[in-house]
Amino acid sequence: QVQLVESGGGSVQPGGSLTLSCAASGMNVRFYNIRWARQALGKQREWVASITSGGRPVYTASVKGRFTISREIAKNTVYLQMNSLKSEDTAVYFCSADEHWGQGTQVTVSS
Repeated sequence: QVQLVESGGGSVQPGGSLTLSCAASGMNVRFYNIRWARQALGKQREWVASITSGGRPVYTASVKGRFTISREIAKNTVYLQMNSLKSEDTAVYFCSADEHWGQGTQVTVSS
């Protein structure tokens, strides 16, 4: 049974940083494209970043240069390092692999 569990969300001031984690079980992150997506209140879910099975990162334009996606195969975990956070980054962040989704973790950027 595949399970994805996000953690690391919280509240931070603009310009701050957070690192999100996506711990996988029932699957090996090495063999999947893992995606991070976010959903702000009242808005559609949007893709943020992916790391391919080959380890190549891909980002949406609005986070490129600020966010870094990575994986630690030994821990079967994918990370999203978020720097220079803006108020518009406020959302629930989800990780996914194929049709499997985690429950999400809230990120709030506010002064």
